Amino acid sequence: QVQLVESGGGLVQAGGSLRLSCVASGSIFNINAMGWYRQAPGKQRELVAEFSRSGSTNYADSVKGRFTIPRDNVKNRVYLQMSSLKPEDTAVYYCRVTTWGPQYTYWGQGTQVTVSS
Repeated sequence: QVQLVESGGGLVQAGGSLRLSCVASGSIFNINAMGWYRQAPGKQRELVAEFSRSGSTNYADSVKGRFTIPRDNVKNRVYLQMSSLKPEDTAVYYCRVTTWGPQYTYWGQGTQVTVSS
């Protein structure tokens, strides 16, 4: 079974940094996009940052200049490097992978990030 597993969440002080990791178990072929979404209590899940096979990377306006998506192709991982964290970044962060030919969407179980003020 294909699974995405996130790790690295935790409690951080405002202004601090945190790095999330996502690794896929099993085999995922024809990756179209891979990245991160987040969902705060009472809010809709939203895009944080995502890269596509075209080479483009999309960031939410709220995280531009603060978050990046490093990749480790050897370990088949994608990271979310978060800097200058703000309390409004508090959410459950989910890794997401989409494929093409055939098209599928995979979600991880999420990892909690809490930023204290």
